[in-house]
Amino acid sequence: MSNYPLSYKLSWLPRLLRPSLGGDRSGFVAPAARLIDPPPMRTVRLAFVGDISAVANRNAPECDPTIAGLLSSADLVVGNCESPIVERSRAAMGTWLGTHHAMSERFLADALAAAGIARDRLVLSLANNHVLDQGIAGFVETLAALDRLGIRTIGTVAGGPVQSHAAGSLTIGFAAFTLWRNTDTAPFEERISMQTAEWPRDAMSGVDLTCAVPHWDWEFRHFPRKATRALARLLADKGAGLIVGHHAHVVQPIERIGRG
Repeated sequence: MSNYPLSYKLSWLPRLLRPSLGGDRSGFVAPAARLIDPPPMRTVRLAFVGDISAVANRNAPECDPTIAGLLSSADLVVGNCESPIVERSRAAMGTWLGTHHAMSERFLADALAAAGIARDRLVLSLANNHVLDQGIAGFVETLAALDRLGIRTIGTVAGGPVQSHAAGSLTIGFAAFTLWRNTDTAPFEERISMQTAEWPRDAMSGVDLTCAVPHWDWEFRHFPRKATRALARLLADKGAGLIVGHHAHVVQPIERIGRG
């Protein structure tokens, strides 16, 4: 059902227990380096968080005050909604084992409050491999819950390949997609964007910055694979000025590609 290659599936548990430091380390930018030169005329603060999920814990997480302060000061926070938001699991055994994700609306609200993330300044991507873990009904319930919470979404087919949201004085066009899915092709691709860099020209009309948000690469590897870096260059060539991926579950480095 999933589209993960067999070599990845066999390596998942060893890499979970011991994340890899292997791979090509060349071409990355030191954290202290100036990434934007000359400085921009207008600035906004964007904050990116990874997967928001309740697989390992049903209680709201604790958040370091420094991180909460950083997130609360952002003009816009962008994250990945890794768990369907449902009140009742539709895949009871898989959810109990942790192979199928699920979180309650209350858990998400409490997690956001603990992290200092205001709902009206939050955008969540639904383009990830776990989004249909609770079936199509669970996906519909997730959309309804996010609407009730006043949280904007990206990464759905219905929203289009590039979805624009205001961040301070700028308009950011988000191109969110996933390379991975845990279900059959048809029901997934009818709802979730797996499109990569084929954006219609008019999709970026009125956008100050195009930001790609891919759910990509292999998990528990600190340095991205060659194919991931090649895709990043393709996204930059297509106009993405900022590319912020998730799915690796570990910190990966920064790379400068042209002006992106």
